[in-house]
Amino acid sequence: MNQDLKWVKAIAPDMVDVIEQRFNVLRNIDWSAPIGRRTLAQSLDISERVLRTETDFLRKQDLITSTRSGMVLTAKGKETVRGLAPLIEQLSGMQQLERQLCRKLGLRQCYVVPGDSDLQFQVVDAMGKVLNNKLKDLLPVGTNVIAVMGGSTMAEVAKQLTADLSVDRQLTFVPARGGVGERIDIQANNISAQMALRTNSLHRALYVPEHVSEDTYRPLLAEPSVRQVVDLIRHSNAAIHSIGEAVKMAERRAMPPEVIAQLQAEHAVGEAFGYFFNEEGAIVHRIPRIGLQLEDLATMDCVVAVAGGASKAKAITAYVKIAPPQTCLITDEGAARMILN
Repeated sequence: MNQDLKWVKAIAPDMVDVIEQRFNVLRNIDWSAPIGRRTLAQSLDISERVLRTETDFLRKQDLITSTRSGMVLTAKGKETVRGLAPLIEQLSGMQQLERQLCRKLGLRQCYVVPGDSDLQFQVVDAMGKVLNNKLKDLLPVGTNVIAVMGGSTMAEVAKQLTADLSVDRQLTFVPARGGVGERIDIQANNISAQMALRTNSLHRALYVPEHVSEDTYRPLLAEPSVRQVVDLIRHSNAAIHSIGEAVKMAERRAMPPEVIAQLQAEHAVGEAFGYFFNEEGAIVHRIPRIGLQLEDLATMDCVVAVAGGASKAKAITAYVKIAPPQTCLITDEGAARMILN
């Protein structure tokens, strides 16, 4: 198929461009429906005149229809988007991009979805769908304990998990670390609960603060309910997490100004599992927390990092220098191209 596509591109590159453009129109309508033509043109960065030509064609093919609120896909349009997605990924060079990214980062598995989640947040949904499919391949049949980190990316990808994941598997989702002390909808407890709900699985909560003093830490671990969940987390065989930008994560957690100044002085670019690191992958700051530690990932067979957007390119590149080699990265085109360039 790949060689066939190369010949198609060689003899009719304009046809390939037309296919990709019309698919992008359909996909963006699907993401944002109902949507008006002006808003859609701005999103796609094309003129309204060009867009009108495309939408008129798609309407004649019964792929889209118009409502008072804007354009929406028909049932035929939705089926077309689902059916064309794998072909479009090949046409746009996603598979080649994935191979280049694996070589650049030294990872065995990288998956890239089209788009840039910095510009189109719906791209995160596409990463979530890839996560659901890859977990089917990576998780063994039988009992699995999956540790889940918090964050806005994780909250969105959780919505894409399906009950198919629990076929022939007994899944238990647990928060990887203690609470983050921020919006409840993006805390690990809530996200792991959502994943369990969507996959018809079990969930265990960890009700402890994000970071506590040594004097508080020991009595908490002595509590049977806390100890039991922490042991479950430490013995999990899979982990799903995102990768954040260092200063943004520090500010989101309302960390002291002097700590943020320290991160900036030491050129921290990324954060994962409460570890802040610079471009060389050196850890410059660590938040002591109850739950999964970075070193615990080494013994897991399934570790999936989900992070996209060109703005996270430095954070992703730095993190993989300290990540376990079995890490599977799911990202988007914006981050991938920035990393490679």
